[in-house]
Amino acid sequence: MSSLPAWTSLAPPLALAVTALVLLLVDSIDPDTTNTGLLAGVSVVGSLTSLAFAVWFVVGGTGIPASQGGQGTPVLFNGQLVVDQLALFFMVIVGSVTALVTLASYDYVREHSYQAEYYSLVLLAATGMSVLSATNSLASAFVALELVSLPSYALVAFLKKNKGSVEAALKYFLIGAVSSAVFAYGISLVYAATGVLRFDAVATAIESGVLQTVVDGSVQAQAGEPSVPMSILGVGILLVIGGVAFKTAAVPFHFWAPEAYEGAPAPISAFLSSASKAAGFVLAFRVFATAFPIQTLIADGGALNWVVAFQVLAIATMFIGNFAAATQESVKRMLAYSSVGHAGYVLIGLAALSSSGEGLAFSLSAGMAHLLVYGFMNTGAFLFIALAEYWGVGRRFEDYNGLGREAPLACAAMTVFLFSLAGLPIGGGFFSKFYLFSATMNVGAWSLAAALVINSALSLFYYSRVVKAMWIEEPTGEDRVESYPTGLYTAIVAAAVATVLLVPGFDYVSSVAFRAATLL
Repeated sequence: MSSLPAWTSLAPPLALAVTALVLLLVDSIDPDTTNTGLLAGVSVVGSLTSLAFAVWFVVGGTGIPASQGGQGTPVLFNGQLVVDQLALFFMVIVGSVTALVTLASYDYVREHSYQAEYYSLVLLAATGMSVLSATNSLASAFVALELVSLPSYALVAFLKKNKGSVEAALKYFLIGAVSSAVFAYGISLVYAATGVLRFDAVATAIESGVLQTVVDGSVQAQAGEPSVPMSILGVGILLVIGGVAFKTAAVPFHFWAPEAYEGAPAPISAFLSSASKAAGFVLAFRVFATAFPIQTLIADGGALNWVVAFQVLAIATMFIGNFAAATQESVKRMLAYSSVGHAGYVLIGLAALSSSGEGLAFSLSAGMAHLLVYGFMNTGAFLFIALAEYWGVGRRFEDYNGLGREAPLACAAMTVFLFSLAGLPIGGGFFSKFYLFSATMNVGAWSLAAALVINSALSLFYYSRVVKAMWIEEPTGEDRVESYPTGLYTAIVAAAVATVLLVPGFDYVSSVAFRAATLL
């Protein structure tokens, strides 16, 4: 990488964007094409290319300073984008989930129109997620976030003749528009208080107490050195938290998630609940770990203590998400609320800090590692729902009765996903949750630790209902499995294998995550 131009470090999002344009070109040449194999193949190849670039850069030392034996950190557009180890780590998550979703969609959208548009929207949303992971400014973050959101609204409404899908997309769009406005207003207040939008410049303004400006890439104090109004900054931080909480489906901004995940095509539910959630969290990690130094904010006393805010959000999100999941009768809606609960677990990455900011890198890396494991096990679980929908299996728990006897391989994979999501040592989910628990213990955050343990135990109850239905209950007597769709089966098995392989490979994942958080 050291001999290549800086822009080549954006190869992962560029691969996704180019693939989306190729799909649109194919569709413009033959608008009526239903060559699902070609469209899905191009999409999967583009996603895997993005993933390969991201893995290559991580292993090659991109984002690591040359003084530490790395290739340096590419900085683009006057510091608006920074391709560091944190960005590459999340690009790996986005590339992995996108590849699984596009592969599974081969069978799911075979009978639908507008297939090229479907795949293009998935890849454009993934492009926004990859760019968002590298953003280093509130302005570029807002643009990337909209690139994620706008295709997502259309994807949720892809089943145009399904009233539930259209209703879910409308709710998602309306709440998303409000959250974008809140986030933009928060950005404007932060800019008014500090004079800058770049994360490092905002931190400099807060630590020095003087409004800053960026000249030729360097941060300088404004003429006359006006002071930073901490009260305005506190309101801005609060609104930024609201915008981030919407994207991560954290309570009380989670109401869109169950509706959108239930109404959307199941592969899109997997995409939004895994890759989109990861994109929201990488933004949160960057903004709050870089732009808003907690020690200075606490010492000043006039601004918002965002650690306390995230502690409240984490606990509320864990309990409300898991208790709501435990009361559901629809398997897909249960997984949707379960996804809300997992957002609470990842919020521990920003909540497990002491008053001095101790353990920031440790807690952030715990959240990052859980997101990577979650990307495989949650995507696989939703893709199993897509497989059940393909077979015409009902939506309720009892509709899954005896399915393990008809499709043992797929149900075995689903069992791995569910038990790993619950935190049993059958997949990487056990180690990622233990890492999060260790982060809480590291700073003595007993309330977070208790909430994590209680909610993990509760999740085992409702996940076990699906496992019990598949393997223990008597089948309905109907022959539901008539074919074995290649794309869906391959994606599910691949996700299950990755979930299991993360057991021996978790040490490497956690070390890469910790290095990325430390460099941040």
